[in-house]
Amino acid sequence: MSLSFANSIVVQGRARALVPLCVGAGAYLFYLFLGDTLLQDSDSFWQIKIGQWILDHGAMPTTDIYSFTRTGAPWISTSWLSQVLFAFSHAQWGWAGPVILTALAVALTLAIFVHLLDVQIEAPRAVLFAMLALLLSIHHVLARPHILALPVLVAWCGLLMQAADRRSAPSWTWLPVMALWANLHGGFVLGLALIGPISLEAVEHAEKGRRLRLFMRWVLFGIGALIASCCTPYGWRTLQGATNILGLGELLSLIFEWMPANFATFTSFEGALLGLIAFGYYRGLVLSAPRIFLILFLTWSALTHVRSIEAFAFLVPLVLAKPLGEMFPRRAPDAIGADRWPARYVTALGALMIVAASWTSTSLYMGHHRFTFTMTQTPVAAVDLLEKLGVKRIFNAYQFGGYLISRDIPVFVDGRAELYGEKFVMDFFKATEGKKPELLPRLLDEYRIDATLLVADAPGPQILDQLKGWKRIYADDIAVIHVRDPANSATEAPSK
Repeated sequence: MSLSFANSIVVQGRARALVPLCVGAGAYLFYLFLGDTLLQDSDSFWQIKIGQWILDHGAMPTTDIYSFTRTGAPWISTSWLSQVLFAFSHAQWGWAGPVILTALAVALTLAIFVHLLDVQIEAPRAVLFAMLALLLSIHHVLARPHILALPVLVAWCGLLMQAADRRSAPSWTWLPVMALWANLHGGFVLGLALIGPISLEAVEHAEKGRRLRLFMRWVLFGIGALIASCCTPYGWRTLQGATNILGLGELLSLIFEWMPANFATFTSFEGALLGLIAFGYYRGLVLSAPRIFLILFLTWSALTHVRSIEAFAFLVPLVLAKPLGEMFPRRAPDAIGADRWPARYVTALGALMIVAASWTSTSLYMGHHRFTFTMTQTPVAAVDLLEKLGVKRIFNAYQFGGYLISRDIPVFVDGRAELYGEKFVMDFFKATEGKKPELLPRLLDEYRIDATLLVADAPGPQILDQLKGWKRIYADDIAVIHVRDPANSATEAPSK
């Protein structure tokens, strides 16, 4: 290899190091300028409230303290570290704090993603995959813990796939990544589940004489990862808490992010699936059995639950990276101009310029823009009236629970569905959505409700308008309030 050719490889290698930084910076600025779109899920309110409680008390919650229907019931926070980070940033900079934190997490995710792909495929293709992954997951990019854990998800699975591509076992030094993930978000169970099929990919292509030893090393690593996932303030209970949500049965079909994918209208996810199938047929893509299983598992997860589409978007390209790299080999580097600048200086200068530009853009934008939460999740005027009336027990809409918690008002229900259980929340939805209206007066009486706070365009308020013993006292475009009517206290179910 000539000296100029070798220098060219070094320069291009250094230049490629800037590509992940540029992609990350672009994603950060994109979500900074669209920051209000990150604030449209009321779960952000109670996540911040719990994080602030942890900071104030220097302890971890073990029972519910925010509802009047489950007060004192066992409950642990499987996202405590993310909640603390959100609470601290919110206390320092208002809603700008969670927005910046979320945008940084997305930026770091894409930077890690492109860096991992760049090992196998050319930078332009890696960037294209990054843009497609961002498009597929854009509906679920919110100021919530799962986004802070997203870069850890990509890093963990990318490192495992790289070990499998090398036909070796993962390094024990990666176990702290699992421990970090387990403290950030309950989705770490996916990382544990993927160890098995990825290990089979490594073992299948290893030399026959070392397969058993390699398999045992993966088994030991899996055990180590399981132990690392319990390195949280809750210990082994973290595993139980992270899997409780999967036992909610029918209820999962009513919560948007846990619903199955809907192909009634064409979506980017549908396009990605069709494109993947078409590419496989057109190019004759041949994959090993473990890689096929991984893609099928990730596809099934995304079809079953909308929230799993982001895992599909980021992990499927990592699974395909090596086969695609073999199908499309890198072009030979151009030696012209290889020795103009020392590569490390160019890389360092470029990185500093990217960071400086991002910081300057943040400062300038925050100087004239105030981030605000979406109004449909914040019934401010209605809650002000309820506080003025001094009501104690409010039958609230599911999506208003987070906001009420932020106002220190005990809730009937909120986004912690695993706390309330399948039957309780299903009865609530059936009563307020008109599927079983006869349940509504029973719930109101059973829990001695003083007032209701329901979504304006939902069936619940119309049912209450016909229910004896209740009267409407307030309504706007967001919420409707009903209170008990002392002049007509007889309660009966409306006709079906």
